[in-house]
Amino acid sequence: MQDLTHPIESGMPVYPGDPAVSVDAADTFAADGCRVSELTCGSHAGTHVDAPSHTEKDGDTLGSYPVSAFVRDAVVVDCTDLDAREPIPAGRVPDPAGADCAVFRTGWDRHWECERYRDHPYLSVAAAERCADRGLAVAIDAFSPDPTPPAEGEMHLDGRDPFGAHHALLGAGVLVFENLTNLGSVSERFELRAQPIALGGDGAPVRAVAVDGADRE
Repeated sequence: MQDLTHPIESGMPVYPGDPAVSVDAADTFAADGCRVSELTCGSHAGTHVDAPSHTEKDGDTLGSYPVSAFVRDAVVVDCTDLDAREPIPAGRVPDPAGADCAVFRTGWDRHWECERYRDHPYLSVAAAERCADRGLAVAIDAFSPDPTPPAEGEMHLDGRDPFGAHHALLGAGVLVFENLTNLGSVSERFELRAQPIALGGDGAPVRAVAVDGADRE
């Protein structure tokens, strides 16, 4: 079993314009005899899942999905050969062959605490549409399946809809898991378990783990 989750901590990277993350002591053992932390973050902080309501006007919320929707038979798509801000073509989308989630490994998690993390490869809209057509949820080790704006508030991406891949996926009811890490440690096929906290809205942090066949119960 492999952990694919970035820890939630103060000052961690967030998508441009999203709320900053802070984890502070609310109660301390010295003063209160117990420890309680106060967490402030957006619903898309760290490793998380997007619900259709994130980008779709009448999209479903996370609360409308059964807990089984967050356990996926995943297949890894190696995209580590792609350059910064290079689109992942539709030809990379796998034939499901029993899988129901395509995990795009860009290797960009190595830049997690750097500005370069924004420059990740991303899904072409055609690739996102093919995933939706094949009923594949999408996971990626980057901020987004779409290109991330290079600077906060800068949403113009050479004329491309900044949420084109999101619309193709979430508009079809396909879940999107973002900011995974450690994908180099998993097998080509594995079970992805990424249960969100019971927030029930447009998205929520998850604890994502990879489970190989021998470890499944």
